[in-house]
Amino acid sequence: MSSAAPPVLPLSNPQPATSASSAQSQPPIATPAFRALINHVSESLRNGFSQRRPWAELVDRTAFSKPESFSEATLRVRKNYSYFRVNYLTILGLVLAFSLVTNPFSLLLLLGLLASWLFLYLFRPSDQPLLIFGRTFSDRETLGILIVLSVLVVFLTSVGSVLISALMVGAALICAHGAFRVPEDLFLDEQEPTAATGFLSFLGGAASNAAAAAAPTVAARV
Repeated sequence: MSSAAPPVLPLSNPQPATSASSAQSQPPIATPAFRALINHVSESLRNGFSQRRPWAELVDRTAFSKPESFSEATLRVRKNYSYFRVNYLTILGLVLAFSLVTNPFSLLLLLGLLASWLFLYLFRPSDQPLLIFGRTFSDRETLGILIVLSVLVVFLTSVGSVLISALMVGAALICAHGAFRVPEDLFLDEQEPTAATGFLSFLGGAASNAAAAAAPTVAARV
């Protein structure tokens, strides 16, 4: 009589709990806060560009004339900039972009500084300390290093001069166009709120949304 073989017990290989570890080691670029920031900024930019005036009105040569006085030129600039607000900001952004592209060293420094703020502080998981060359840096130490680095990059390199020069050139172009463009044929929307007539109001929504997206992360580190 043959003895019955013992039953084979099913063996289960426990899967390593990689979900929690992978969630904790998730790179900053894939964090929900970073995605929310990108979505908020892109939505604000789309809403802002939807208010852009036709470029044909901006370059209509029949609407240009020399102002009779400085006060008239100032009034024209105020009216034109309230009407062509988004167009003017687009021109300013193009001047900044052209200045940075023609100065690749400054562009690389600025991009590196921005990436350092985003990935080393703002969107770095709070449970992952910063480790550089075998030393661990706290959040306050990281913030202090980034502030000092920002001051050095902006004021001790060509980045600051490039940005200031581009802003001055863009502002001069905008003021010259606003002073010589006759605004009589422009119909301003009187229903727009007063706060929306500011020169940087186009970026106000993007800035506020970006601050709202980054606020929980910053508050958790302070």
